[in-house]
Amino acid sequence: MPKNSKVVKRELDDEVIESVKDLLSNEDSSDDAFKKSELMVDDQEEKDVDVEEGSDVEDERPAWNSKLQYILAQVGFSVGLGNVWRFPYLCQKNGGGAYLVPYLILLLIIGIPLFFLELAVGQRIRRGSIGVWNYISPKLGGIGFASCVVCFFVALYYNVIIGWSLFYFSQSFQHPLPWDQCPLVKNASHTFVEPECEKSSATTYYWYREALNISSSLSESGGLNWKMTICLLAAWVMVCLAMIKGIQSSGKIMYFSSLFPYVVLLCFLIRGLLLNGSVDGIRHMFTPKLEIMLEPKVWREAATQVFFALGLGFGGVIAFSSYNKRDNNCHFDAVLVSFINFFTSVLATLVVFAVLGFKANIINEKCVTQNSEKILKLLKMGNLSQDMIPHHINFSSITAKDYNLVYDIIQKVKEKQFESLGLKSCQIEDELNKAVQGTGLAFIAFTEAMTHFPASPFWSVMFFLMLVNLGLGSMFGTIEGIITPIVDTFKVRKEILTVICCLVAFFIGLIFVQRSGNYFVTMFDDYSATLPLLIVVILENIAVIRIYGIDKFMEDLKDMLGFSPSQYYYYMWKYVSPFVLLCLLVASIVQMGLSPPGYNAWIEDTAMEEFHSYPTWGMIVCISLMVLAILPVPIVFMVRRCNLIDDSSGSLASVSYKRGRIIKEPVNLEGDNTSLIHGKSPSEVPSPNFGKNIYRKQTGSPTLDTAPNGRYGIGYLMADMPDMPESDL
Repeated sequence: MPKNSKVVKRELDDEVIESVKDLLSNEDSSDDAFKKSELMVDDQEEKDVDVEEGSDVEDERPAWNSKLQYILAQVGFSVGLGNVWRFPYLCQKNGGGAYLVPYLILLLIIGIPLFFLELAVGQRIRRGSIGVWNYISPKLGGIGFASCVVCFFVALYYNVIIGWSLFYFSQSFQHPLPWDQCPLVKNASHTFVEPECEKSSATTYYWYREALNISSSLSESGGLNWKMTICLLAAWVMVCLAMIKGIQSSGKIMYFSSLFPYVVLLCFLIRGLLLNGSVDGIRHMFTPKLEIMLEPKVWREAATQVFFALGLGFGGVIAFSSYNKRDNNCHFDAVLVSFINFFTSVLATLVVFAVLGFKANIINEKCVTQNSEKILKLLKMGNLSQDMIPHHINFSSITAKDYNLVYDIIQKVKEKQFESLGLKSCQIEDELNKAVQGTGLAFIAFTEAMTHFPASPFWSVMFFLMLVNLGLGSMFGTIEGIITPIVDTFKVRKEILTVICCLVAFFIGLIFVQRSGNYFVTMFDDYSATLPLLIVVILENIAVIRIYGIDKFMEDLKDMLGFSPSQYYYYMWKYVSPFVLLCLLVASIVQMGLSPPGYNAWIEDTAMEEFHSYPTWGMIVCISLMVLAILPVPIVFMVRRCNLIDDSSGSLASVSYKRGRIIKEPVNLEGDNTSLIHGKSPSEVPSPNFGKNIYRKQTGSPTLDTAPNGRYGIGYLMADMPDMPESDL
């Protein structure tokens, strides 16, 4: 070969090397983008692929700033007003300390397992309630919509209670408290005590007449109560501002709204234990009545309380959990939050009965004084003999023990004429046995007890501020149970949806601030949630255990937690919990059928409550609330069953690029058996070999260019493969 030909060959080789380097350098940037991407395909048969991977949701979805913030959010949602005014009542009514036994058993059987299940599915699928149940079974997607409807119904009246608490909070900054004494009425001739107040009590009168200005029946609207309308508006403004940025705004508020109630409860407990009679109240509370514990009604009420105390079925638990990292230990969270909830209920019970014991002691002292005066009058009139009275008794400073001694003697001696004497026994237990719950406990009994506290305005401010915070914590979870599923499903802006939701709820909620509004609160509380939520949770259990598969679910838990959950949960979810829930559903239906549907109306003339049956239109409303709450389940089932809506959930997925990752696009790929399509990652599949001329560069395109299958392509198009659809990649 001539010398000059070698030079030419060397130059040609150099050009080839340079061109190859150029090609490789261009390909490297493409490969880097591809390697940073993540392939996600959805196979109906292979649902172990995370629904989040390969979507832009994982990049955009908010997350908790810390584990503490998340725990406080779950605690704030589960610990609500029911812990303060429902649990103590049930404990007193159903055997005192013995009631804790069935409650703890049912907490372990249905409470913790079902709470754990909701936490797990929310964290695993990272969607709200609608997205979670659509993913598990599109035909049961109505479960999520039903949860949203129930959340909306509950939010309507729950925020009214927060409004009531705000009203009492605003009235607590004065001394004496406005409900301390009955008001005086003046006319032309003389001044007298308001008759309605004189027949009841100062706190009862203030609640029904000053705060609610209540009408005599459900049918008598009476117009809007402007004071409560303003308080309701303030409550919805607070909720809207706290929720407008989702967990980014509400999460920070949780540090105060979740922790402040514990500070108040501890302060009340310490103060209550220093009051006369508080020990009597606590002793009465926890004295076990074992014979009552065996009654079926006790177990039904304990199961219902466990169910609602943890917020099961509302969707708030799933929504909060969906913002967690996928490897979060949700089992620890379930056990921790459940027992925090239980111990909060016990703490609230101690506080309530310490204060009620003090109140009962004061009432008992008044009873002793009044009846001692009656005995003195009877002695002067000669109806009773002085010989009947023991010599050490001094009626000017008589104790409850001495009075009971005199009472027993008179009862034995004057057995036939005793009833005509009009004497009362004045036993502190009789006062403590008067079961009070709900608004009657918070706004009447507890409020009356606080009027006897030193510095009563301070304690009143603290108490009602605690109620506001307890209510807000539960409201945040309830609203999150509405907002998160809708945002995840319909991709609307969270800020706009939150404002619209709060506005609509406020205007609908005006029915609760009429003069008859309290009766509507009772109606919604009795009929809008109980049965629908039981059905929702039963369907949740069936969806996960039967349709998704309990074995597959246990594998998912092992993958998330890093360890296998106890087989205890396997048997609870598969056998015990569904059976207990079905029994509870049947018992609730029977109880609802046996109890006449009605409400307690306040009668102004007698200053007493009187039971009224619902009118026909009221019964229609009650039935409509239950039907509307559960209606989404059969509607979605029939729509999906009859294919009225195109459902691509069972198809495979194509791939496309977005933000440096490959996202799924549903298409039909039946018949394609390549390992790439069946969910294997690129590293598990041999690189395809399409021949030597696989790439041709686009004319004038940069290294990264816009491509039809995503925001950024890789600068090259497939060559020598005409009419190749994206899905065949």
